[in-house]
Amino acid sequence: MVRLSDNGSASLPPLEKGRSASEASRVGIKSASRFNRTLAKTVRARNLRRNYTEVEMRLWQKLRNRQLGVDFRRQHPVGGFVLDFYAPALRLAIELDGGQHAQHLNVVRDESRALWLEEHDVTLLRFWNSDVMQNLAGVLEVIAIKVAEVQASGMTPTRRWRADLPLSGGGKKRKGRN
Repeated sequence: MVRLSDNGSASLPPLEKGRSASEASRVGIKSASRFNRTLAKTVRARNLRRNYTEVEMRLWQKLRNRQLGVDFRRQHPVGGFVLDFYAPALRLAIELDGGQHAQHLNVVRDESRALWLEEHDVTLLRFWNSDVMQNLAGVLEVIAIKVAEVQASGMTPTRRWRADLPLSGGGKKRKGRN
């Protein structure tokens, strides 16, 4: 929607939730993704979604369609990583670890991922593949408890784009004022 100001020039309304990145860039708002997505990362995530493990699919069947009251994404690229599951509304990540994660090199990688996520205010839950296969109900209970904790803490994500605009009333310049 385009508005005409008093002097006849066109102006766009303030940035609102849901405005596309291209529309935001047209009005001068930089829209760099919070997690620095690239085409290569997106392609990698898509491949991981197509080539899922049985453990991932088993948990995904219980997380999808807001079954725990929150939307989860599967194989979500963030930073230099791809998270197994991510709930953007709560900034909650879930990682599933197989036996290879017990090896020293993978432990170091997992620690660096956890540190990076913590620095970006993302809560991380980790589960062993064997836990999901043998005790899915227990894993879902832990996830549901964490979802409730985060929701109860009142933590809300920041808006995708931010505009340096006045909160109310602004926009019109009065004659004789700068």
